[in-house]
Amino acid sequence: MAWRTWPAEGRTRTDEGGRTLRQVTTHPSIHHHPFFFVDAFDRAMRRLVFVSHRTGRPEIFVEDQESLELIQLTEEEALAEWSVIPSKDGRWIYYVAGQAGYRVSTTTGERECLIRFGAAEMRETGMVGAAMGTTALSASGRWWAVPVRDGAVTRFWMIDTERGSAEVFLEKATIGHPQFCPDDDDLILYAGPMTDRVWVTDRSGRQDRRMHERTHDLQWITHEVWRPGHRSILFVDWPNGVGEIDVATGEVRALTDFPVWHGAPDTSGERLVCDTNFPDIGIHLLDLAEQDRQCARFVCRPESSSMGAHWAGPFPYANGPVKVFAPQHTHPHPRFSPDGRQIVFTSDRSGTAQIYVVSNPEGT
Repeated sequence: MAWRTWPAEGRTRTDEGGRTLRQVTTHPSIHHHPFFFVDAFDRAMRRLVFVSHRTGRPEIFVEDQESLELIQLTEEEALAEWSVIPSKDGRWIYYVAGQAGYRVSTTTGERECLIRFGAAEMRETGMVGAAMGTTALSASGRWWAVPVRDGAVTRFWMIDTERGSAEVFLEKATIGHPQFCPDDDDLILYAGPMTDRVWVTDRSGRQDRRMHERTHDLQWITHEVWRPGHRSILFVDWPNGVGEIDVATGEVRALTDFPVWHGAPDTSGERLVCDTNFPDIGIHLLDLAEQDRQCARFVCRPESSSMGAHWAGPFPYANGPVKVFAPQHTHPHPRFSPDGRQIVFTSDRSGTAQIYVVSNPEGT
């Protein structure tokens, strides 16, 4: 058990717009919250989950929201830091380390191995997309979906967290950024190759289907995410705005022309928080029900370095994979808290990546 308590190190100030901005971490090492489509808080908002490199390697930490103390939950030699995903009830945090899948208790620090994947290399090479090794946990917490790269294929594993069973339910050339539908434990969104991104399957793998085809060879479809309460998928048509796909009908419609980079909806599916890049004009809020397709409300400036020069040009993957330098901890990846009152993001404005929480100017 790795349980270790670190003193609170948060700092709070008021930004130029009068909003409360709290810096959660200050240690001069890399920190980041899980990802833009992964909750950083549990549903009850007792803990804020993040990854810290302060020990010399990535480990899972939580900030206790009552004491603001930082609690180290893991000691792993090979934590896949973007695989981290907390259960909504706040009991467990699931993650991959080496060739195995684990969960750690947020109350005791006890670690449990759920599955061993053998000698697979686990992830594709690179810094983006499927190479990040993100995983998916169903809203109920029962099903954990983990893509595992093994040679020329990616095997999609489904782990039953209650029974302790596991099986491969789908094999594809590429499976990245899996996400369970927040309204249906039997629907899973995932990203295929960069030229063929948006796919949905059921847990059996028998209803695997493409949800979107690009309208031309240079269209850049990316950063897909479920829209809660709508059984639809939001996607970025970079840098032209956001579209929505109705999963039942396959209908695609444009929602906004605002240049969203990473966009995450709140639990109602009615608002979107997003960061921006090339140019970075800050974190913004969008009301998805509004008719004004360019209306967005400024929240704050993350002042992140947002590395990834390939985002400044046309679609770079037309002729296959390319090597890019885009360390993900330099991206803000804003995410609403479950109650909608706060927005968590990452910024390396201080010289090292730290976690920040800003008050939502529109409350709930």
